[in-house]
Amino acid sequence: MKKPIKILAVSVLAMSVGLFVLSMGAKVSGIYINTTPSLPLGFYRVVDEPIVSGAYVAFCPPQHAVFDMAKDRSYIHQGNCPGGYGLLLKRVFALSGDTVSIDQAGILVNGEQLPHSTQLTADAEGQPLPQYRLKAVLDDAEYLLLSDLNPQSFDARYFGLIQRHQIQQVVRPVFTWDHSLKESTP
Repeated sequence: MKKPIKILAVSVLAMSVGLFVLSMGAKVSGIYINTTPSLPLGFYRVVDEPIVSGAYVAFCPPQHAVFDMAKDRSYIHQGNCPGGYGLLLKRVFALSGDTVSIDQAGILVNGEQLPHSTQLTADAEGQPLPQYRLKAVLDDAEYLLLSDLNPQSFDARYFGLIQRHQIQQVVRPVFTWDHSLKESTP
C-alpha cells in the first residue's frame, strides 16, 4: 500500500471511530443527534418536563406494518425499539381533549389546519404512501406527533396517533442549524 493511501485509510478509520465514540457519549449523557429533516438538524437533550403541546419528544414506534414499510424504505432508522425500529423525534401537536381530523387535505386540530400537513400520495421515489384517516377527540393516552418543518416528513399523516407509553422522553434543542428540504424524503 502506498504511503498516501495508507495515511488516508488510517485517517478515515480514526474519524469513524471518533464519531462512533462521540455518538455513544452523547447517547449516555442524554443527548440526541438529529440528522433527519423532520426537525431542525442538531443536538437535543433529554429534559424532565411534561408532555405538552409544542414539545419535542422521542418515541418508539409501535410494531405495525406501516412502520415495517417505513424501515424497509429507509424513512426511519433501525434501532432498539420493538420491531427493530429506531427512536423518532417529532413535535406534539395535539393531546387529551383535542379534536383531530386526518385526511388527504391535511390535519385539523380543533378546527385549524396544521402547516405542512397535507398527505402526499407517493414518496420521492414514486412509491405509494399510506392514506391514513381519522376523526376523533383524543383521550389521556393519545398524542398527535408530526413535523411542521418538512412537508415530506413521515409522521402522523401516515401512521396516526401515538400512545403515551411509546413516548420515551421530552427533548429540547441545544444547538441546531438550518437545512435544505430539497432532497428530503418521508
